[in-house]
Parts: sequence; C-alpha cells; structure tokens
Amino acid sequence: MKHSILLSAALVLLVITSCYKPQPGQVRVEGGLIQGTVTEDLIIYMGIPFAAPPVGELRWKSPQPVNPWEGILQTTEYAPAPMQTGNPPSGKSEDCLYLNIWTPAKSPKEKLPVLVWIYGGGFSFGSTSEPVHNGEHLARKGVVLASIAYRVGQLGFLAHPELSAEDPNGVSGNYGILDQIAGLRWIRDNIAAFGGDPERVTIFGESAGGISVSMLCASPLAKGLFHGAIAQSGGSFGPTRPVTFPGENMKNLQQAEQAGVEYAEKSGVASLAELRNLDATKLPMEWGMGNAWPIVDGCVIPDDQYKMYEAGNYNDIPVLIGYNSDEGLSFPSGRTPEEAIAGVKKRFGPFADTLMTAYPFGETSVPRSARNLMRDAAFGWHTWVWANLQAKTGKSPVYYYCFDQHPAYPADSPQADHGTPHGVDVAYVFMHLDPNQSGLSEKAMEVSQMMGTYWTNFAKYGHPNGEGVPEWPAFTKENPVVLHIGSTVTPGPVPDEAALKVLDAYFAWRRTPEGAAWAASPEANP
Repeated sequence: MKHSILLSAALVLLVITSCYKPQPGQVRVEGGLIQGTVTEDLIIYMGIPFAAPPVGELRWKSPQPVNPWEGILQTTEYAPAPMQTGNPPSGKSEDCLYLNIWTPAKSPKEKLPVLVWIYGGGFSFGSTSEPVHNGEHLARKGVVLASIAYRVGQLGFLAHPELSAEDPNGVSGNYGILDQIAGLRWIRDNIAAFGGDPERVTIFGESAGGISVSMLCASPLAKGLFHGAIAQSGGSFGPTRPVTFPGENMKNLQQAEQAGVEYAEKSGVASLAELRNLDATKLPMEWGMGNAWPIVDGCVIPDDQYKMYEAGNYNDIPVLIGYNSDEGLSFPSGRTPEEAIAGVKKRFGPFADTLMTAYPFGETSVPRSARNLMRDAAFGWHTWVWANLQAKTGKSPVYYYCFDQHPAYPADSPQADHGTPHGVDVAYVFMHLDPNQSGLSEKAMEVSQMMGTYWTNFAKYGHPNGEGVPEWPAFTKENPVVLHIGSTVTPGPVPDEAALKVLDAYFAWRRTPEGAAWAASPEANP
C-alpha cells in the first residue's frame, strides 16, 4: 500500500512537471527560475545574480558560486552597483555581482551572437545601470546584449599580505577582474537559454572597461570564454611602477601588498578580520590608482602584458581597438604650461625633453599637440602597440580606429583646437544620442548608427564590415591602417605615429633594468 501511494505521488508530480510550460520571459538559469520583462521585440532581464554576494567572509575573496533561490526571481530592475565614490542610478551595495541581458531571440534555438559590456570608471566607480549603457538599441541589431557588474575601488582590488596568505594561489587583489571572469563563465553556461550562442561571445568596454578587455585578452583564466574583443580607449601594456601614472597604472604584487598595509592602517584597524568586519560604508573609498587598480599578480595577470604579447602568450582572437582624438582634454597634466611641463618632467624624467619636442607645448597654452602626449601615454600608445604586437605574433585580425566627433568650434574660440575628449564614444556606440542636443549634427546620428552596425557586425562575423557601412580594412604589418571616424569615415595612417615612436622608446627604456631602477628611485618619486 505504501509503495502504491508513493508511486501515485510520483506519477502526479511527473504529470505536473511535464505539463508545466514557462510563462513568456521565464528562463531557468544557474540558481533557479527568473522572470524578465517582455516587450514587443525584446525580453529584458535586469539584476540576474551570477555569483554569491561578496560580503562578510567573502569580502576580498574570489567570486563564489551563486546561491540558489526558491520560486521565481523577478529580474525586472537593475541591482545596486558596487560600493564606490560615485552615485549610480541604481544605488550601491557590497552585494553587487549581477548582470543584465537584452535579447531579441524568440527561441533558445536562435543562437545569436553575444556582446558583453564591461563598464569604465577608473576601476573606482561605474555601473551597468547608467542610462547610456542600456543595451536595447544594440540588441535590436540582432545580438544578445549582456552587461556585467564587478567590484571596484578597494573592495575590488585591495592586495594585502594576509589576503595573499589565505589565497590558494598566494595572491590578492584583482577581485574585480575575477568578477568579470565569473560573469563570462556564467554567460558561457547560461546564455543559450536566452537565444545566445556561447561560441560567439564578444566582450567590449571603454576606459577601465577597455583596459579590462585588454587584461582579459592576456589572462589565462579567461581563455575560451570569449571569441572577440573590443576596447574603446583601453589597453594595458605599460610596465609596473611604484608610483603610478595614466598608462603606467600597474603595481606588482609586493608593491600592491605594501599599499594595502598602508590602507589598513588608514582604516584604523589592527587586523584583516577587523577590516572585514567594518561596515562597507565605513571603509575609506579613495579614488586613485595605488590601491584601486588591477595588479601584476602572477596569476590573473601573469606578467607585463607587453612581454606576454611579444612572446605570443595571449588569447589570440579578433580585436577592434581605438581611442578618441583628444583624450588629453579629460586628463590634463596641468592648467598652465608651467604646471604641465613640470608634470611631464616628473613622470618621464630623462625622456621629458625629447617627448616635449615630439609633442610641442605652447608658451602660454597647452595646445592639442601637447595634450596628445597624455592621450597617447594613457591610450594611444597602448592601442598602437597592441595592434602591432598582435599583427606580428598573432593569427587573428586587428581593426584599429580613431574617433573624432565634436562640434565645429569657431576659429577664434578657446575651443578651436579641441577634438573629442574621453568617454564621448560610449553614447555613439550604444546609439543613445539625443537628436535634440545642442550642437549635435545630423551626421553625428548617422555615425552613431554606423558604429552600432560596426560593433554588432564584429560580434556576428569577427570583422566589422557589411552592407551599408564604409569598408574597414584590417591593420597589418604590411598595411598599418586606421579607420578615422571624423567628418568623413575613411582609412588613413596612424595618428601622430612619429611622436608615438618617441614615446615607444620611453616605454622600451622603462622595461630595461635601468628604466625600472629609475622608476623606483627617489628622483622619480619625490
């Protein structure tokens, strides 16, 4: 009798299970069932957990598997952004490891290409919930669009000897990069349920997001998780330095651990356990490179990325990389020529005069030619060497661009020599330009649509070309061509290549024992 009852119950459960049909927008993922928002042409999922909350004992640990939930999780609103100095639209919380998905797929069988956005913010702030990061327009071009959150600031990148001692690999820091890798693993394992193809994943990001893309391309832990990469104003090919500067942002593990010890002392605690017990809102969240930036730890980031690429030791996939024409506007080295020149001498030491000849300064101003030193030191040189090294040691194509979209300034105005500063490209790529914005031309709207097409074509085909957009040739050793996205969209030479070669000589010297010793000397660290 008992066996009959159990058998009957099992049959009832089987019938219920077999008859159950998920409602529109319901998807089963790692952790449980989720419900998205169904629109006319997209299904949108916001705030999907891809890892356990990194709180309590999990603060400053690698991301752990997601905690399962009961019932149906409503994924219809952005989750809070990570703790940071900024004030993101969705708020902020230490419980922040969530991702979002916009899919046009009507069925899991569609196997659409996948674009995965990694936000910028100097590794100290940023969020997926910024309106300009909304993926609906890109998704409507025939891709599944995802965006991943990751820990920033000291919660994302603190290194400390005690943290290294408790880690199986003997390292610490780089938790934010590990979050990105965990998000990509989740996408590999779950994106098919949203109509995405786990074998056609392209990562893209801007600024710190573009730098993250560069690091993921070099990290052995990310191998096989993506098949194309787009870096907007990103790249990480500079050597480590005890006191960091844009483009030389990286410390090694020992240097970062020492910075972590100093950070703990500033926090007023005597042990790592006490630091973990501090409320996240009470932790000092200092904006800056020293304690809030990825590091060369020998594991997540094994070595100087330049040397890795030189040896062919990287994830060899198609890349689309570039930067804006006047990035130096956003990262001035000084308000006056005197301040700017002093900054150049402090940073570049014995190379300062040579570089100021290659990037001329004005007597009473810091013109665009001088600002381009900061542009190239932070972004241009990294993109240029990335393209050259991959063209030399890799098999996958490289597509290189320079973005120059800005209002037409009067010739006698203070802005006469201004180009495009940092970050302007993001709204163009996501196609979120406001047609009513003052000074925005009809041409700008066309360029935005063109860039959305280039980016989604790259996700679909491994190259940006297709119907309705100008031909974009690959960058090669024999044909080192750049697509200039300006008043016209046309291939041309590398911007300021002669000056880049002078800057390249500085970075080559910095990789020598003499250059490394200078960077660690009191002269370079007054």
